[in-house]
Amino acid sequence: MIERKPGIYHGRSKSSAYKDLVWTVATSADTSVGIEQQTLRTLATIEANLAELGSDKSRIVSAQVYIANMSEKPLMDTIWQSWLGGNPQYWPQRACLGVNLEGDVLIEVTVTAVRDA
Repeated sequence: MIERKPGIYHGRSKSSAYKDLVWTVATSADTSVGIEQQTLRTLATIEANLAELGSDKSRIVSAQVYIANMSEKPLMDTIWQSWLGGNPQYWPQRACLGVNLEGDVLIEVTVTAVRDA
């Protein structure tokens, strides 16, 4: 059975799980701040979403980061690396793409993680 956690937008879930896999997506709720604060807030939401479905950031296997301005990627990378920690055992495969995001959104992150089935 698929488990879904509704998001704030009609027609979309913020997270889904099936057996031992979890998928989630997040942006910053506050888009009036810069890339560093939006990254911190987005990653905090990812962490909360994973916990809601029985996983955590150490169990992320794949991540996609979408940022509005690739020149700000080094700022995002610093926060990303700090958030994950220094143990390479917990570093997921990750892609980072520069994209046009809606409004003042500067970053969107989607991950796939493992949980106990």
